[in-house]
Amino acid sequence: MIVAIDGPSGAGKSTVAKAVAKELGFSCLDTGAMYRSIAWRALQDGVALDDEEGLGAIARTYDIAFGHVEGDPVPRRVFIGDDEVTDAIRTAEIDRAVSPVSAVPAVRAALLDQQRRIGNAGNYVVEGRDIGTVVFPDAAVKVFLTASDEERAHRRVRQNVDRGIGSIDYDEVLADLRRRDEADASRETAPLRAAEDAVQMDSTGRYIEEVIEDICALARKAQS
Repeated sequence: MIVAIDGPSGAGKSTVAKAVAKELGFSCLDTGAMYRSIAWRALQDGVALDDEEGLGAIARTYDIAFGHVEGDPVPRRVFIGDDEVTDAIRTAEIDRAVSPVSAVPAVRAALLDQQRRIGNAGNYVVEGRDIGTVVFPDAAVKVFLTASDEERAHRRVRQNVDRGIGSIDYDEVLADLRRRDEADASRETAPLRAAEDAVQMDSTGRYIEEVIEDICALARKAQS
């Protein structure tokens, strides 16, 4: 069974998806981390972010894997090839690089195969931007999670403060979020949008526990 959670950057998808997976006893797949890993590899290798052929080659060459702690459905580590990139992909530089990388059709095609291979292996909560529309269009539960621009920026700043990675300048983070929203929504391949049958949830001003419980309720109903 697949629970698909889509939405813009900073809407709380990762936090919610991990909590829902724990509550349901599912595994969790962070597709955004996969695109971030390709962006990191490209920057390391000096591949230009507009070099579609080069970016596609990276996505086809490297397997992306997640490291789990026994008994925990949420992956704690991220690898691309032999390199662990758990912290390296959560920087402001990668925040800016990931949109052009994720817009490349060859990258999306390569990672689509990896995502489906992982997700079809069991019960998964999968979060990203095109899960319910492209990756798993037959997902049992589809949620499109949003929040106001300002709320998302505040959350991202707090998150960056907590982990000591990324920008903590509110105006810079807000501008980056809005720039990424526009890029994600306007790209030709798998643009950011809600699936027609997705349940739309706005988390602005809501306790995160309420959102988690609402999604778990949808999943339990789909299972019954």
